[in-house]
Amino acid sequence: MSNFDRNSYAYGSGVAQAGATEFDQGLRSFMLGVYNNMILGLAISGLVALGTNMAAVTQSPTPYAIRGGQFLTSFGYAIYATPLKWLIILAPLAFIFFFSFRMDRMTAASARSVFYLFAAVMGLSLSALFLVYTSASIVQVFFITAAAFGALSLFGYTTKRSLSGFGSFLIMGLFGLMIASLVNLGLVAFGYKFQMLQLVISGLGVLIFAGLTAYDTQRLKEMYVYGGMDGEGVAKLSVMGALSLYLNFINMFQFLLSLLGNRNE
Repeated sequence: MSNFDRNSYAYGSGVAQAGATEFDQGLRSFMLGVYNNMILGLAISGLVALGTNMAAVTQSPTPYAIRGGQFLTSFGYAIYATPLKWLIILAPLAFIFFFSFRMDRMTAASARSVFYLFAAVMGLSLSALFLVYTSASIVQVFFITAAAFGALSLFGYTTKRSLSGFGSFLIMGLFGLMIASLVNLGLVAFGYKFQMLQLVISGLGVLIFAGLTAYDTQRLKEMYVYGGMDGEGVAKLSVMGALSLYLNFINMFQFLLSLLGNRNE
């Protein structure tokens, strides 16, 4: 009888261990899917931004000079110097609202397609950075952002400490950052430019989105662990998780570029 009990216990432990291993593999597969979607989105944005800049800027003389030896093409003038630029600037925000209101009614495949389209539109908007900063500094800050993002996301995934309270604080800080940015834009529009205010906003932006990277990574892990979702739900969560981390990366990159980037003369 004792042998039977031991065998039964060993069998039960094996099943439990197999189940735990399968769950861990599922979690790793889910997070890998999130990162793959995010990285592909970043690649699309980068390629579109670079391609747009190549089509918009030329060394051949045109009526639209921008700096020493470089000029805007007709396409560049249309997207950077006409009211069309506001449509390009605001289009990514429209996509985010679309995601917010339609995600629950979209399939995972449709959500993924919309995310990639959003990344392309964001790339079109980000192409203007090449007019402001040197290509070398953009590449340098991108790799700095990638290294910081990777470390922060790894921390959020592995830490045993709950970041939920920290996340609430960061979200409040994000609203404050938005208000400060709008005030700064208003001051610039009226001809006032405060360099120190811009530095403070950029510094806070880096800290807030760095914290949100760790928080969102942990939140995605917990949603998978406790969500009890089916395959379609997990696939949709993978896309939404990629969108959250993508936005954290892009915002942290832009604020770091504002602090560290070298401007075109």
